[in-house]
Amino acid sequence: MEVLGYGVCRLSVVAVRQAPEHQAPLVTQLLFGDHYEVLNVPDQKYWIYIRMHFDKMEGWIDATQHHGITQEYFEQINHANFKITTDLTCNILYKKSPLTILIGSIVPISNSELFKMEEQFAFNGEAKSLGQKREVEFLKTIAMKYLNAPALAGGRTPFGIDGSGLVQMVYKITGYTLPRQAKQLLQAGEEVPWQEAQPGDIVLWTDDTVELQAGILLDDHKLIIVNGQVRIDPLEERITINPDSQPKVKRILNPQSRNLITT
Repeated sequence: MEVLGYGVCRLSVVAVRQAPEHQAPLVTQLLFGDHYEVLNVPDQKYWIYIRMHFDKMEGWIDATQHHGITQEYFEQINHANFKITTDLTCNILYKKSPLTILIGSIVPISNSELFKMEEQFAFNGEAKSLGQKREVEFLKTIAMKYLNAPALAGGRTPFGIDGSGLVQMVYKITGYTLPRQAKQLLQAGEEVPWQEAQPGDIVLWTDDTVELQAGILLDDHKLIIVNGQVRIDPLEERITINPDSQPKVKRILNPQSRNLITT
């Protein structure tokens, strides 16, 4: 599909929907700093069809929430090592106006002098370099910040999130790019035997609704998942949902030498 233009999210969160109507289901969400390509603008121009750069998810956004940028700035964003926020919420000044943004937002602050930014920002919250890869202890700390977030199909924020969104966001903040959907996670990383699962591994299983679920393994045989809300469940409760089908375990981080799961 031809690219018609480019944009970047300049609100705290923007809904990306399955169809060009406000009642349509969420496909995913844009957070502040997520940039995208414009693929379609219908004649009435109320909606815009986009493709996110980070994970290639496509969907419709309200045209009033679109912030257009030049192709040059889009390419600059692609190559700049910006900061990703690690505070649950924080405030920035954008064009001299205060704005609250959420964990996992991208702020265009870089140590590089190569890029001339088109916009002005002031930010003093907690953040790390987007490309910096961190260890499993950092990953677990970030995962715990989403605890008790309500379940929301298509959500990616601490105010509404789904299982694959939780996995994607925790890993994104840790420094790794993962796909958005649970079925896509089956192709990510290295598959390891269930008996060798370690903290930080992604666990994928089918529940009694036959839907693929995703969670992250923590210490002490615990799993952080989305079930009504982000919660920590004993591993055994998840496995007994479908005892005939053992979960898939996908490893993204470097293997740890300890804390192997034993059965």
